Amino acid sequence: MRLRMFVLVTAVLGTVLVPATAAQAAAPAVQITKVYYNSPGSDNRSNTSLNAEYVVLKNTTRGKLNLSGWTLRDKSNHVYKFTGTFYLGAGKSVTIHTGKGRNSATHRYWGSRAYIWNNTGDAAYVRNKAGRSVDSCSWRSKGSYTYC
Repeated sequence: MRLRMFVLVTAVLGTVLVPATAAQAAAPAVQITKVYYNSPGSDNRSNTSLNAEYVVLKNTTRGKLNLSGWTLRDKSNHVYKFTGTFYLGAGKSVTIHTGKGRNSATHRYWGSRAYIWNNTGDAAYVRNKAGRSVDSCSWRSKGSYTYC
């Protein structure tokens, strides 16, 4: 039996149900929800400035996920890899900061001494342990952050 998903659409004439698109029906297991690519203030490469550049990942499933071996990368192939055992709880988020710091359940640190995300346009990609694409988020114009 095939399960069909529907989206509630409210139009000027009333409310109707229409079939959901594939994107609406299935969110990625881990979703990039925000990229803060242009840290506030001047780009002086201080650890504080580097850590104000970050990506937020959210577990959209109903169970905890082991992200060991998963990666986050940019267009230039700068790669952050989840090492050891790292579980992201159901519905929980983790912030990956560019600079150095002490890893916790909600904050991870790339350990870079340089900025990763380009202010004028770039993309963030999440891949699972097998190297398969899970989610991506891109931006083209100047700004400070984007919601994905």
